[in-house]
Amino acid sequence: MEAHTRFFRQIGGVHRKMVYDNMRVAVAKFVGRHEKEPTRALLELRGYYHFTHRFTNFYRGNEKGHVERSVEYVRRKAFAPKDSFASAIEAQEWLDSILKKLNATKQQGTGKSARELLTEEKKVLVKHPSSVMICSEQIQLRADKYATVSYQGNRYSVPDNLVGLFVDVSVRSRQIHIYSQNRRVAIHHRSYKSHDWVIDIEHYLDTFKKKPGALAGSQALAGNHYLRNLYFDLFQNESREFIELLSYCRDHMVSEEKLEESVKRLLSTCGNHATIEKLRALLGNNSFVAPTVETKDNITLKAKEQLSWITELMHQTNDNGQYKQSNNRI
Repeated sequence: MEAHTRFFRQIGGVHRKMVYDNMRVAVAKFVGRHEKEPTRALLELRGYYHFTHRFTNFYRGNEKGHVERSVEYVRRKAFAPKDSFASAIEAQEWLDSILKKLNATKQQGTGKSARELLTEEKKVLVKHPSSVMICSEQIQLRADKYATVSYQGNRYSVPDNLVGLFVDVSVRSRQIHIYSQNRRVAIHHRSYKSHDWVIDIEHYLDTFKKKPGALAGSQALAGNHYLRNLYFDLFQNESREFIELLSYCRDHMVSEEKLEESVKRLLSTCGNHATIEKLRALLGNNSFVAPTVETKDNITLKAKEQLSWITELMHQTNDNGQYKQSNNRI
């Protein structure tokens, strides 16, 4: 489903008819010798993007055209020269750059590039919806005594006040969204490892306030490399104060990047005399104020116009150019 949504968004439209091989993700079951029942996922895609579909016949490779050959062609062009990457994001960026070059190359048969042919084809495509379809699996799980929910052998943390309660989980290909009473309480990167623990230390701060001694050896602290190093390097003897600092960051939505920046500034000025109190004061004095952009519809601009109008209403000018108070009342 996600491959469909990304493809439609990439080309800026939707093909009127999609042709599918007899794969399990598209065919729910076979009815008779020729009829096939589509899966729920395919029906949801059809309903959202307004296209029709048909399935190919058995053992009729010619009906699929050159699709499989195209996959081999792209794979060879992209990953034969380079097949080692530091992350999936880096691999995706490399593939995008290769596809950009291939799509700009003139083809022998038509003399046009794939990008030019797609531009012509867009004229007959169905208009892309205003929003992208969210592809996810909705399940309900109970938070265990560790304040985690288990999905496919991996555990994901939830706020510790939800222990023993059921939560709604939206499972996506790259993220896990967790809701309680229609309010989102956690977002995690989805893990495809085995028996992995994906923990957010903020979910356990209320517990650590009652048991600060448990912080040093906790999985919650071990799972965050930056906070773990910060704690053991500078604040190992101030567990309770360190927990209060993390609570302050959570309550005031101070990001980890902002915290790291403030720590560097504090160390550059105080050196070995850096304390939790100084760090917290530095964070409190650096509250972010969004710049105001004055446009015709901006509230600030309208407020200034109203104040100017009130000033003119409350005062009137005499012959000497001096202002005198008006008798008007508002």
